[in-house]
Amino acid sequence: MDLKALVRLQESLAKLPSIGKKSAERMAFAMLEMEDEDLNEFADAIKELKTKIHLCPICGNITEDDECYICKDESRDRETILVVSSPKDVIAFENAEGYRGLYHVLGGTISISKGKGIEDLNIASLIKRVEEDNIKEVIIATNPTVDGETTALYLAKLLDNKGANVTRLAYGLPMGGNLDYADALTLAKAIEGRRKI
Repeated sequence: MDLKALVRLQESLAKLPSIGKKSAERMAFAMLEMEDEDLNEFADAIKELKTKIHLCPICGNITEDDECYICKDESRDRETILVVSSPKDVIAFENAEGYRGLYHVLGGTISISKGKGIEDLNIASLIKRVEEDNIKEVIIATNPTVDGETTALYLAKLLDNKGANVTRLAYGLPMGGNLDYADALTLAKAIEGRRKI
């Protein structure tokens, strides 16, 4: 097939998560049928993604400004930091609207299998924030995976004598879930994370 530009686009789209070969093909043909103005807008949006967005120097969240909107917001609880793995986690907590403190984005988790070590994570600035910014509580909110748990335990040990209370998100049963469908680990975590009512 002598359609190198179309094939190149399909191969590029297939690099996105959850996009298989067929989905990439459908998207590429949809773009081929778009108006030039819409397609140019789409291309410009992709280019701007890497040129305008960068990491907040304070917390590691993504931003287009000098600091992210959360670090700038003086109305937030400035004595609590929620530690997450990625900016996507910040968005998830913000959408849930249940947390009004600050964040710290690690940029991943400790993962031997992926070659990601302590030095690859945004940990030094977290320690500095806890020591210098009068932080009373650090909530570790890494995923409940082997890598997430390894990272959480390492951070807890590192922050042990820094003056802040270090807590971990409770894990357990989802609202509306049935006990008989829950796996053993979920039930064990639900028992561990129980609280008085």
